[in-house]
Amino acid sequence: MEKSASSLVELHPIVAQRWSPRSFDEGVALSDEDLTGLLEAARWSPSAGNGQPWRYVVGRKGDALFHRISNSLVPANKIWAEKSSALILVSVLKYRDDGTPRTTAQYDAGLASSLLTVEAHHRGLAVHQIGGFDHDGLAKSLNLDEGLQTIVVLAIGKTAPADLLPNETLRQREVAERTRLPLSDIVLAGAPLAEFSVN
Repeated sequence: MEKSASSLVELHPIVAQRWSPRSFDEGVALSDEDLTGLLEAARWSPSAGNGQPWRYVVGRKGDALFHRISNSLVPANKIWAEKSSALILVSVLKYRDDGTPRTTAQYDAGLASSLLTVEAHHRGLAVHQIGGFDHDGLAKSLNLDEGLQTIVVLAIGKTAPADLLPNETLRQREVAERTRLPLSDIVLAGAPLAEFSVN
């Protein structure tokens, strides 16, 4: 299914066509090459002072890490995310080596995961970012260092038809039109928004 963005000007197809499905093909395995490509895209993301504070825990369908991450998801997310090919926990290092807070760590992790998402789309995969999970419980289950803060889980895989989702609410959300706030709501000053209109 394609759900291209309605934008004021033409965007790169990867940006325009990227969206966050919930229906994944549970029969698709994520190859070593594709997984490495996603993680390399994240590795080469920009970060403050080249600090690279993001840390990933990768669970692939059928392994113990996938099971632990899946079990941490709230039921409304687990019901569809457990059919994905991979679940990746994104965490950040909260402190620098000198003990001072990494104030841009979450921003940096967002950049890294954004590039991972773009690379996934380039490879014919889709990514859905999930905030609804038991952060503390998963950190304990994975024995994560106390200096790490869990941020989000990424569900990755090949999209499947919306009618395979387990309930009508999810099916309707899957086929709904993509929407965003207008630029005039998010750009406070400095952009020539009045010069453009959606065709």
